[in-house]
Amino acid sequence: MKALDMITLILVIIGGLNWGLVGLFQFDLVAAIFGGVDGIITRIIYVLVGLSALYQIMPLVRSMQASPNM
Repeated sequence: MKALDMITLILVIIGGLNWGLVGLFQFDLVAAIFGGVDGIITRIIYVLVGLSALYQIMPLVRSMQASPNM
């Protein structure tokens, strides 16, 4: 489970950095590397980042339950 946590966290970080680039410079790095916004690999990466974000909600909820002083 630790490996899955690390992989999904890395994907969420990549997605966040990509959105930062889009917001600041209107540059989509993932699309630029993997063949444009309509490229199948780009779409797969976007889906994996989205699923990773959903998965990362679980550790967040667990940490909030373990620390009720938040």
